Amino acid sequence: MVDYHAANQSYQYGPSSGGNGAGGGSSMGDYMAQEDDWDRDLLLDPAWEKQQRKTFTAWCNSHLRKAGTQIENIDEDFRDGLKLMLLLEVISGERLPKPERGKMRVHKINNVNKALDFIASKGVKLVSIGAEEIVDGNAKMTLGMIWTIILRFAIQDISVEETSAKEGLLLWCQRKTAPYKNVNVQNFHISWKDGLAFNALIHRHRPELIEYDKLRKDDPVTNLNNAFEVAEKYLDIPKMLDAEDIVGTLRPDEKAIMTYVSCFYHAFSGAQKAETAANRICKVLAVNQENEHLMEDYERLASDLLEWIRRTIPWLEDRVPQKTIQEMQQKLEDFRDYRRVHKPPKVQEKCQLEINFNTLQTKLRLSNRPAFMPSEGRMVSDINNGWQHLEQAEKGYEEWLLNEIRRLERLDHLAEKFRQKASIHEAWTDGKEAMLKHRDYETATLSDIKALIRKHEAFESDLAAHQDRVEQIAAIAQELNELDYYDSHNVNTRCQKICDQWDALGSLTHSRREALEKTEKQLETIDQLHLEYAKRAAPFNNWMESAMEDLQDMFIVHTIEEIEGLISAHDQFKSTLPDADREREAILAIHKEAQRIAESNHIKLSGSNPYTTVTPQIINSKWEKVQQLVPKRDHALLEEQSKQQSNEHLRRQFASQANIVGPWIQTKMEEIGRISIEMNGTLEDQLNHLKQYERSIVDYKPNLDLLEQQHQLIQEALIFDNKHTNYTMEHIRVGWEQLLTTIARTINEVENQILTRDAKGISQEQMQEFRASFNHFDKKQTGSMDSDDFRALLISTGYSLGDAEFNRIMSVVDPNHSGLVTFQAFIDFMSRETTDTDTADQVIASFKVLAGDKNFITAEELRRELPPDQAEYCIARMAPYQGPDAVPGALDYKSFSTALYGESDL
Repeated sequence: MVDYHAANQSYQYGPSSGGNGAGGGSSMGDYMAQEDDWDRDLLLDPAWEKQQRKTFTAWCNSHLRKAGTQIENIDEDFRDGLKLMLLLEVISGERLPKPERGKMRVHKINNVNKALDFIASKGVKLVSIGAEEIVDGNAKMTLGMIWTIILRFAIQDISVEETSAKEGLLLWCQRKTAPYKNVNVQNFHISWKDGLAFNALIHRHRPELIEYDKLRKDDPVTNLNNAFEVAEKYLDIPKMLDAEDIVGTLRPDEKAIMTYVSCFYHAFSGAQKAETAANRICKVLAVNQENEHLMEDYERLASDLLEWIRRTIPWLEDRVPQKTIQEMQQKLEDFRDYRRVHKPPKVQEKCQLEINFNTLQTKLRLSNRPAFMPSEGRMVSDINNGWQHLEQAEKGYEEWLLNEIRRLERLDHLAEKFRQKASIHEAWTDGKEAMLKHRDYETATLSDIKALIRKHEAFESDLAAHQDRVEQIAAIAQELNELDYYDSHNVNTRCQKICDQWDALGSLTHSRREALEKTEKQLETIDQLHLEYAKRAAPFNNWMESAMEDLQDMFIVHTIEEIEGLISAHDQFKSTLPDADREREAILAIHKEAQRIAESNHIKLSGSNPYTTVTPQIINSKWEKVQQLVPKRDHALLEEQSKQQSNEHLRRQFASQANIVGPWIQTKMEEIGRISIEMNGTLEDQLNHLKQYERSIVDYKPNLDLLEQQHQLIQEALIFDNKHTNYTMEHIRVGWEQLLTTIARTINEVENQILTRDAKGISQEQMQEFRASFNHFDKKQTGSMDSDDFRALLISTGYSLGDAEFNRIMSVVDPNHSGLVTFQAFIDFMSRETTDTDTADQVIASFKVLAGDKNFITAEELRRELPPDQAEYCIARMAPYQGPDAVPGALDYKSFSTALYGESDL
């Protein structure tokens, strides 16, 4: 119904929200609610009223002329309602009720009411505008009614970037005039006073009609008249304003300006369609360009990483041993430097490369593009294979280095031990061959012969005692050969010389014994006392030599238990020294007894003991040497004990830290797995939670650095085992790298879900429902499920599945036929099934708009309609058009559009 009530002279006119008529009225109501306050004062200004009269009259005539009529006076010509009804029929394209032809006031009121009822039927609630005021020729009410009609039929449906009505029209003006200097459209009054905005609108759409560069901001009248005349002559837009009125008014009438500008908008509506098409194409091209950049970045990063792996593996597989421990320790230090400095950045690069690859594939799926297939040899699987080869070589290299250092250490120890034993043996054998070859028995007396026999027996005893040392020397030489000692030739030569000499001594000993035994029958007397001395002195002397040899023997141990064993053995040796000292005194007593007997019986001895060269002086000298070596041995063992205690401290220190870090890493891995399955809250909450979790993991890095420092101290101390922990540094490193990679991949999965959600318009509730459904059927809680569980999941979401349809879906969610479906694949499928995206057909349609319905487009048209970089992007990739209607320079936009989506041009 029409509201006939007008309570006072200050009126309101315009639409407010009400009804559900065609076109809707809510946006107009919002707009008029903002305008009511100043509308009451607006028409009090005669200049504004004049502008409205002229503009509204011209606007009405631009439509009435289509029906072969017009108005002269807007106050008078609508009073009978006939031309008002005719105006509404022309602008709406609908038939109104038949007007009444009578001349009486009631007939006129009825006609105006029919017009007002029609306006109300379009969802516009008329406030304070009644038929009586229109019939009485009330200028303010008539202008208000016409403004309501203009708003409803000329402005309301304008929409630019989700705005409408006045805001949409203003935004359209701003976008169209943005490139022009001295134009800054902020409103519908003073922004248009200098006329440049009107000229800019025309020039933007019809540049051939306006010489914009020749216009001057300080000549507004000329500018306005130029725009008005061009619009009337070439655009069929009647002149609705006077330039002098606009320039002479402090603030031109907003409604008049809006009415006039709306005519320009409708005149250029075809260009608006082209702009919409261009925007769609720009959006598609921007996606394609970004994807190409990501592909190029992947190829470059993959090539760099593979090249680094290719260079590094030969170095790790180089197992040429060095001759000295120092050279091998330098190799070990180089390897530590590689593990600490060179490899960690590459681990991050590999992880980032996988994340970039997954993100790229997600973006391609979301934009209906074909999946990215890296060039041959640069697949993620190629990088993983290369990395696996690298880590195998790395592990083998470290084991080889440590084994080689142990071997060289063992070799140095054995070589020194060989030289020591060989030197002692060679010193003992010096002169022995000459002694055995001496034929002194041929001229000796019987007593001399017996002495020579006893002496030879003592020598044989001594010879037998040295048999063990010769065998030890040979055994050490054999071990050096087996361990590939670099100086094995000299060792073998010396060992062979000792063995040959030993064989010669054995042969000479046997020959001399036969000679002595042959003449023994002729010799009877012997000095028994000297003989007893010789028999006891020889083994005691040999014991002292062995003791000195043992006390000077080098040792190598790796554990506290081993050094404690040596200390225990040394303590046991020291406990035998009192007995040895008593044996020494007993032997010396025999010598003294022989001298006493000789002196007592006035026997002149011929000199030294004929049965042995071991004199009391030699025994005492060697005994003093043993006494000196015992404390030195004590000191050496205590030093080694201190070293092993320090090593044990290092082991326990490392084990204490490793037994904390190792379980911590395992716990975090389990927590990440649980978080990735539960995924509570919004995706943004989950992402923030995961990133906080990632920061807490990164903040834990100093604990690993401390462990690396402790591990380096252990390696520098050549400690090769640790019974206090099951965790090695290698285990910790691998676990840490897996932890960093897992949290990064989990974050990337959520980011891809956000990309999918935003690109496909999936609500948070839908995403949570997808996650809850997936977790319910992911019985093993692994983040993926087999085909049977996935079939059950689809059925739970409402799918009616036959085998053919299910096989089709599986080919989409599991293109590699792994037999498993991930959550990302599931939401990609659900979003693809429930949302719309740009298609090749849509892009082709957009290009066709820009081309003016032609089957081809020219470079000039592309440069005119698209931003420069995207226009050149299309020109460089479009093939020449080959159709029958082709012209020079024609480009094929259809094949280009289908190629964007990986489709063949059918």
